[in-house]
Amino acid sequence: MFGIVSLAAAFSLHPVLVSVFVGLQFASFGRLGTLLFQTLLELVVVILFTYLVGRFIDRRRFADFGLHLSRSWWLDFGFGLALGAALMTAIFLVELALGWIRVTGTFRTMSGLSFVLVFCTSVLFFLFVGISEELLLRGYLLTNLAEGFRWFRWLSGDAAIAIATLCSSILFGIGHVSNPNATLTSTFVIVLAGIMLASGYLLTGELGLSIGLHVSWNLFQTSVYGFSVSGLRLPVTVVATEQVGPRVFTGGPFGPEAGLLGVGAIVVGTVTIAWWVRSREARLSLCSSVWTPELR
Repeated sequence: MFGIVSLAAAFSLHPVLVSVFVGLQFASFGRLGTLLFQTLLELVVVILFTYLVGRFIDRRRFADFGLHLSRSWWLDFGFGLALGAALMTAIFLVELALGWIRVTGTFRTMSGLSFVLVFCTSVLFFLFVGISEELLLRGYLLTNLAEGFRWFRWLSGDAAIAIATLCSSILFGIGHVSNPNATLTSTFVIVLAGIMLASGYLLTGELGLSIGLHVSWNLFQTSVYGFSVSGLRLPVTVVATEQVGPRVFTGGPFGPEAGLLGVGAIVVGTVTIAWWVRSREARLSLCSSVWTPELR
C-alpha cells in the first residue's frame, strides 16, 4: 500500500509544477506568488503524508526519514548548499571560457518588479521543492524500498540498497519526462543526479546534504547563471545567458542536466560527497539506519 501511495504522490507533484512554471515565464508576479503557494502546499502534503504513513504503516518516527535536525545535520545542509553552488559555478565558468555561452545582461527580472523580491521568491520556491522531493523520493521511498528489498534472502544487503537507490532515481528521472525539451539523454542524466542526491542520504542517514545540494543546484542553475533547470526557467537571474555551444556538452535548451558537463558535475559531486563524509566521520560506509528502523 505505502509503495502505491508514494508513487502516486510523487507523480502527482511534478506535472502541476511544470504547467505552472511554463506559464510563469509569460505571467505577472501574481502568478509567481501562486506558484510559491502551490509549492508550499505540496510541501505540506508531502510532510503530512510521510508523517502519517510512517507512523501508522511503517512504524517509523518522522525524524527517521532523514530529519534529525542536529548540529551535524545543519553542517551537512550548509555543505550541500556550497557544493551545489560550486558545481554550477564550475559549469558556468567552463562554458564561458570555451565560448559556449554568451552573457546578455545582469540582474534581469520581470518588468517593473523588484529584483530582490523576485529573487527571494525563487529562493523560497527552490527550498520548498528541494525539501519535498528529497523527503518523498529519498527519505521516504528509498528508505522503504531498501528495507523491503532486504526481505529477499537471496539479495545481499548491498544489492538491496543499490536496487532501491536505482528505483528511486529512475522515478526521479521519469518525473522530469514531461518537461519542455526533455529527451532520453536528459532523463538518463537526471537519474544520475538522483543517485548523487541519494549518496548523501545513504552515507549519512540524513537528508541535510541532499536537500542543500538539491536547492542550490537548482537555484544557481537558473536564478544565478540563467541556464534552464530541467528545461524550465524562472523570470529572474543574476546573470542572463544564451547557450551557443554544442548541445552534447551544454545540454542545450534543457540545461546542463542534459549534457556531458552536467554528467561531469554529477560525478565530481558524488566523489566530493564521499570525501566530505569520510573527512567528518572518519568512515565511508552505508548508514544502516536507512533500511533498519528503530521501530516504535
